[in-house]
Parts: sequence; C-alpha cells; structure tokens
Amino acid sequence: MKQFYILFLILATHLTFGQINSKSYDYFVQFNGDQLSKKVSVDQVLNHPLISKYKEGKASLDLKKYTALFKLDQKITVHGNFTDSIPYYQVTLPIKNKEAVKQFLIEEHTKNKNTDSVEVPVIQDYGKYAVFTPKYQKTSFVWNDNYLVLIELTKKYKPKSYDWEDRTQDSIAIDEPYQETSTETTAEPAQSAEEAAASAAKETEEAVAVSNAEYEKAEAEFNLLQKEQQSLFIKSLFENGFMAPVSEKVNAAADISSWLNYSSAMTSLNSAYGLLSKFTSYNKFLPMQNNAANMVKGINLDFYFENDNARIEEVIEYAEPMAAIVGKMTDRKINKNIFNYFPDEKPLGYMSYHINTKAALEKFPTLVADLFQSQYLVKEDLTIITDLISTIVDEEATATLFDGDLSMFLYHVNEVEVTKKIYGYDENYEEKITEEKVKKNIPLFSMVFTSTHPTFGDKLIQLGLRKKFLEQKGDFYEIFGTEDYGTIFIKKDKDVVMIANTLDYFNDGKGVFVKEAKKELKKNYISGKLNFARASFAYENSGKAKGKDSEKLKRLSEQFSDIAVQSPKKLIDNKLKFELKLNALKSDKNIILQTLDLAEELSK
Repeated sequence: MKQFYILFLILATHLTFGQINSKSYDYFVQFNGDQLSKKVSVDQVLNHPLISKYKEGKASLDLKKYTALFKLDQKITVHGNFTDSIPYYQVTLPIKNKEAVKQFLIEEHTKNKNTDSVEVPVIQDYGKYAVFTPKYQKTSFVWNDNYLVLIELTKKYKPKSYDWEDRTQDSIAIDEPYQETSTETTAEPAQSAEEAAASAAKETEEAVAVSNAEYEKAEAEFNLLQKEQQSLFIKSLFENGFMAPVSEKVNAAADISSWLNYSSAMTSLNSAYGLLSKFTSYNKFLPMQNNAANMVKGINLDFYFENDNARIEEVIEYAEPMAAIVGKMTDRKINKNIFNYFPDEKPLGYMSYHINTKAALEKFPTLVADLFQSQYLVKEDLTIITDLISTIVDEEATATLFDGDLSMFLYHVNEVEVTKKIYGYDENYEEKITEEKVKKNIPLFSMVFTSTHPTFGDKLIQLGLRKKFLEQKGDFYEIFGTEDYGTIFIKKDKDVVMIANTLDYFNDGKGVFVKEAKKELKKNYISGKLNFARASFAYENSGKAKGKDSEKLKRLSEQFSDIAVQSPKKLIDNKLKFELKLNALKSDKNIILQTLDLAEELSK
C-alpha cells in the first residue's frame, strides 16, 4: 500500500509540474542584470557613500558579500503559480561558485555560532545538486554549479468545513412521550447549577482538546505531504540538468520586467471570498474570473533607469474584442473650445483626460453582460439585462452631459484672508457666534470640462440662482459658502464649463503652454505633469516653508525637473500603455546614482 501511495504521489507531481515545464506562470518578475549593468555597474552602486554608510552603521548592511556570491550582471527571476493544484514560488539567482554558496548558507544558518553550542545545518548532497531546508522553515535552498534556487510550495492547510447539518441534527431535542413514574421510585437528587456548569465546562474542555489534537494531526500529515511533494518538485527541476526559467511575457529590453496573469489574479481574489459561498448564493452572480480573462489577458509592469530619466511603463494586454472597445474609447477627437481655458504659461501641475464617452456608453451593456455571464444566468436573462440598461441609458443624450474632455490645473499656493465663524456660549449659556479674520494658504486651481447638451447646463445654473446657491458676477457665477477655498466660481461658455477659484492664469488659449499641451494630447488621451521648480517656488511663498524642508524641496527641484504621466490613444497589438516618468535635469550619470547622491545629501 505504501508503494502504491508513493507511485501515485510521483505521478500526480509529474502531471502537475508538467504544467510548469510548459512555462505556464501566474506571475513572472525578471531583473535584467545584463541590461542594467550596461547603464550602471554594480560596483558604482555598492561603493556609493550612502551604501557604505549603512554598511558601517547600525544596519550593518554589507551588500558586497552578496556580490561575491551572485552574478548580478545576469538575469534574476521570481515566478510561480497561485492557482495550480500545487501552488509555489521560485527565485532563481545565477551564482559564481557552488562551494561559496554552501559555506555562506552554513554560516548564516549555524545556531549560536559565537558560542560553544553549534548546530551545523544539514545539507543533502545529491551530486548534481544540493538541498538545504532550514529547520522550522518551508523554503528550500537548492544549488548546482550555476544557480541558487529558492523554492516553496505555498498551499496552506485548511481543515474540513464545519458540517452544519450534522451538528444541527445532533442539537435537535426529541420529545419523549410522557410516562407517569411510580411514586414509590426514589428520585435522585437534582444536580445543582454549579455542578451542571462545571460538568458542561469539563465536557467543552475535553471536546476542544480532542478537536485540537485532530487538527494538529491532520496539519502534520498535510505538511509531511507538502514536504514530499516539494522534494519531488526539486528533483524534477535538477535531476536532468536545471534550466533557468524564461517567459515570453516579460520584456528583455527593460531593466526590470514583470508579468501578471489577470485571470489567475481574479481567481485568487475570488478564492479569498470562498467563505461567502457557504452562507449565500449571491456570489454565483459576481464576475467570473474566466469572463474577466476574456477581457484582460495580463498586465506588464516594466522599469527603466536612464541617465536623464527613470520611468515605469504599465502595459495592459486586452483580449481582441475588448481591445476593439478600448481603442474606440481612447481615440477621442478633443473639443477645441476647451483650449480657450488652458493657462497661457506652464502651471505648477496639470492632468488632462480625454475619452470618448459615447463609445463607452454604447459598449457598457455588452461589457456588463460579458462580465457577469455564469451558469446561473441563461442567455435570455442577459438579454433582458442588456436591454434594460440600453433603455435606461440613452447614449446620445447622456454622452452630451459630459463629452469626455476633462482638464485640471494647479497654478500656485496663495495666502488669503478669510472670515472664520467661531461657535461658543456666553455667561448665560446661550449659543454665541463670532467672526474672526484669519490668514490661510489655499491652492489656486481650475477644472475645465465639455458638455454639449443644449439645455442641461444652463438650467442647472438657473436652478442654483433660484435656490441662492449661486450669485451672478458678470459672465461667471460665484458659489456661496466657498470663501474658505478662495471663493469658487463657475463659468459656462457655450459647451465649455469651468470651475475655478482664480481668473489670473489664462487669456485667449494661445500661449506657449497651450501649444505644448495640444501637441501632447494629439497622440495621448491622458497627459499630466508636476513641475518641481514651480512647486518649490510655490512652497517658498506659501508662508509655511520651514528652513530644512524648504532646502530639501529646493534641492529636489535642482536635481529633477518634473514627473510626468501619459497614455497613448492608439493600442498596439491590443495593448494599452501607461507611462510614469521622472525627468532629471542632469545626465552626467545614471539616475540611480543621481538619486543616491540626493538621498545622501538630504540625510545629512
């Protein structure tokens, strides 16, 4: 029977890990050391004064002992699965010397190495590879001549679910027929309340002890099985020669590249709500992970470190039907009238967002139907849902309320005097309200959007006037009760609506910044930027600037020019890209070294 069990275990493990060999991963992270080392050497980073400071300080962080072990100018990977029947994670590091790795692990895991009591780690040497699993840990260290691999099967022990039906049945009181007892029978003395409580407590304690013992036994058996499976997994990787994992999903041109299988992530998320299914059937109608995979295949997150910038690129890969929808949503022709209310000069920061609202509304019913498809909803049910949404939502009319152009600007931080109401009580304990003028720093901003509905905007303004929420001042309307924010006003110019607390930063929409913004928005549906120099200047003049904080922000603005975001209108190969970029003012060295220089200077 034991031989049959081992044979079955080997077969199951082979079938399971056969999926791994086919390079089917739920996530894959790759550090492209061969790419990054061309831009900045490991020695340049490790010999930086800031790193040396941590080596010599309390942290005692000596990174050089790791560079003596690992080839950091080669690829390092982290990957795994969390939806397989045997979930796991694996870290793969190229090494310089097999014996050096062994000695390092022995040194790091030897107990009480500074005393007479020494416990040397037990290392299993299989010739082609060696394995060390620290005591009381589940992660195994496996290495051969070329690689050190960290492996752990991550499945957790879960006890059987509580059997409500059986327990409920046991608790049902059974009514016995009434039997008259003989008066000659001597009745046993009734049990006191204290004795009954003590007896019940003892029974509960014994039941808990039995339950804990059963749990610990089952958990120990589970952990033993996990350990055996992990050993078989390691054997399958190394026995015939270890091959470093690769994935076509990651980008070898990036310095660090990562991939996440969206369907697997949704599966993992849904499993977190597994307990909900025990008590309700509502989760049957929640979005299914397979349906989500029909929309999004996966997400890449790539990091680049250049001399003049550092950037993160997020790439969402859509399924073809979904890509066609997203492509229509992001490809919007901007209403040119909105540029009349862009500032003439560069603002402190801005974000401009443009999406085809009509296309989004037209596809919304279909998206909902696709997302919520399940065995519990038949096709006719979904047809009713989509018809209902389509009936309620009039795409043509609704899209005109907000066409899809939205831009926000931050200009400056200004000190204003506002009237503050103070509530209190007089000597007769009657409520007393006094007013006090105080100075306050407020951000000067504006928000502009387009609405081509022929009447809704004007009627909304008239409603505000009638209800005394608004007061007309020339060609704009002040909003009552917003003095603390510098008095916010609304201006409507045909199909453009502006909400702001200043009129000082725009004129005719023909300034330098407007031209730059038009150029960016011609190819991007999202564009934004925060200018560090202007932010530093605004902070200096805000009245809140303190010596050290002011100097730090000033130094930051001298090192970096701005942080920018953008996302192109066009999808390439069904992929939508979003980019976040930190731009440096200097380009004499890699931005990693520039950042270390700045961090060292600011830490003094």
